[in-house]
Amino acid sequence: MAQSADARRELAEIQGDLAIYAHTVDLHSPPVQVRERLMKQLAREKKAVPIDRPAVAETRAPEAAIRPGTIFTESGAIVPSYVTEEIAPKRGIASRVLPWVGWALAAGLAVTTGMLYRERVAMRESMRGAMTTQASRIDQLTADVAAARQVMETMTDSSAMRVTLTKGKTAPVPQGRATYVASKGTLIFLASNLEPLQPGKTYELWLIPAAAGGSPIPAGMFRPDERGNASVIMPTLPKGVEAKAFGVTVENEGGATTPTQPILLTGE
Repeated sequence: MAQSADARRELAEIQGDLAIYAHTVDLHSPPVQVRERLMKQLAREKKAVPIDRPAVAETRAPEAAIRPGTIFTESGAIVPSYVTEEIAPKRGIASRVLPWVGWALAAGLAVTTGMLYRERVAMRESMRGAMTTQASRIDQLTADVAAARQVMETMTDSSAMRVTLTKGKTAPVPQGRATYVASKGTLIFLASNLEPLQPGKTYELWLIPAAAGGSPIPAGMFRPDERGNASVIMPTLPKGVEAKAFGVTVENEGGATTPTQPILLTGE
């Protein structure tokens, strides 16, 4: 071994194979008996070296000694540390890249979470503003409805005082006021100073269409109170009928399908 390079190379290959094989089993500390036997064997080999043996420049004899980092397997095999260093698995690209990928994903999630939070806050503020606006509109509509209801109740209240102003001391004459919306078919009619009716008789309101040849449309029956006041509120009328005029006639109880002459009140 001291003089043959081929022998040393073959021994190195054998030791390399043993080292690779040693990696297939778990590493354990060598038993005390194995270590003592190895030390005795090394001591004997040192004594067997002749004194007059010429020195060889290239020698691998010191490798037989126990080098720092030498690994002993459970079976007692010796694995030099330089062999394990050569066959130790190298860290791949994945081991260096994966940590950075994790940090990148964490940063991306943080940015996305921040954006979603800001969008949620903005949406919440927008919804709050919209709700405030809607609440204001609802309050305004509620006030308008209350005012309209109060006007309606005042106009239709049977106990309301209705006064017709005239010039001088002339006697009040029967009058009627109609408010009509053709597109909706809504009508409010208020009358005052009407003469009392005989039993079995009723007043009837008529809508005279503006279209040529249109027949008068019954718009509701009514009887005045003791003060001559009466009203017709929201009768059932077709929508979209433009009115040329309104008239009031006296009909039999239950009404008629065509006006009975004379027409007592008329207005265009």
